[in-house]
Amino acid sequence: MTPPLRIAILGSTGSIGRQALDVAARFPERVEVVALAAGTNVLSLAEQATAFGVRHVAIAEPALLEKLSSHLPGSTVSGGDAAVVELATLPEVDLVLNALVGAAGLRASVATLTAGKRLALANKESLVVGGELVTSLATYPNALIPVDSEHSAIFQCLLGEPATDVSRIWLTASGGPFRGRDRASLSRVTVAEALAHPRWTMGPKITIDSSTLMNKGLEAIEAHHLFAVGYDIIRIVVHPQSCVHSMVEFADGSVKAHLGATDMRIPIQYALSHPERWDSPVPPVDFAALGQLDFEEPDRDAFPALSLALEAGRLGGTMPAAMNAANEIAVAAFLRGDTGFMDIPRVVETVMAAHTRQPLESIEAVESVDAWARAVATEAL
Repeated sequence: MTPPLRIAILGSTGSIGRQALDVAARFPERVEVVALAAGTNVLSLAEQATAFGVRHVAIAEPALLEKLSSHLPGSTVSGGDAAVVELATLPEVDLVLNALVGAAGLRASVATLTAGKRLALANKESLVVGGELVTSLATYPNALIPVDSEHSAIFQCLLGEPATDVSRIWLTASGGPFRGRDRASLSRVTVAEALAHPRWTMGPKITIDSSTLMNKGLEAIEAHHLFAVGYDIIRIVVHPQSCVHSMVEFADGSVKAHLGATDMRIPIQYALSHPERWDSPVPPVDFAALGQLDFEEPDRDAFPALSLALEAGRLGGTMPAAMNAANEIAVAAFLRGDTGFMDIPRVVETVMAAHTRQPLESIEAVESVDAWARAVATEAL
């Protein structure tokens, strides 16, 4: 009998982490959770560790270490960002699911691949800000498997296909909660409206990114690095039904499309099971009931964050790191109610205009740009 896959989940109390644990609970003979990490949610983290009998647990906020330890007397508990990253290098870990939020996930991705572990990547910012620093380490079979539904779809469409035969990659976008709205009306939207995604259940930061279409720009940068394709062949199309998760077009005009239910447990499960496929965690799509599939161009005037992200990706170097940091600061301010919805792209544009692009040479260089961009973005707010 094949031994279970031993996994570490970084960001276990977030949306992706919780759904990953749901997958693990469905396949206890195939998946063993050996390490968990979270940012500040002590009680949820302790409950997860207890439920799955996890021995290695880390909390990013050091001040919460004593509280977490009191809930888990039988586990090895540690605190701080470095402790979270260290879980990725444990000898008993086979695969790391990086579901951390934001640029903080870069060090965890690098540590995972450097340690020779498989990386199931749900932290798109690792590739947005770290790009080739991450992909250059993915030198062994199945080293990096994307978890984002769009990139999982592309990954699966490319299986068995020569990279030279790819002529276009189609990234699908739901359009978010404000599809069809004009730029003027978007200045008045509320946090609650922006968090009401019509199709996907996600964490607050990625949900806001979806509502601004920034998320699709970040995903284009991610696709550029994951699949070694130029931006000229990456096309973004709004698909409100969110049934087609992405498509790959080949030199002969053939197009492979990956379709399925709008449930993140499917790509999470595939990242764990690849190259196998396990029983579905959700009911199948009823295509007759679905009725139709619609596609349309994104409105780049109403959603300028998309063009800003694509511009940062094309410029490369440290520009994506500056863009991403500015976006994180602006989104956090919007979620707190401290700024307006359209201030998000304004702040990103301000920071990008102020940044002088440098070559991407090290994690330290990325973190230096990240800190600078956060300070400039905070001032711009």
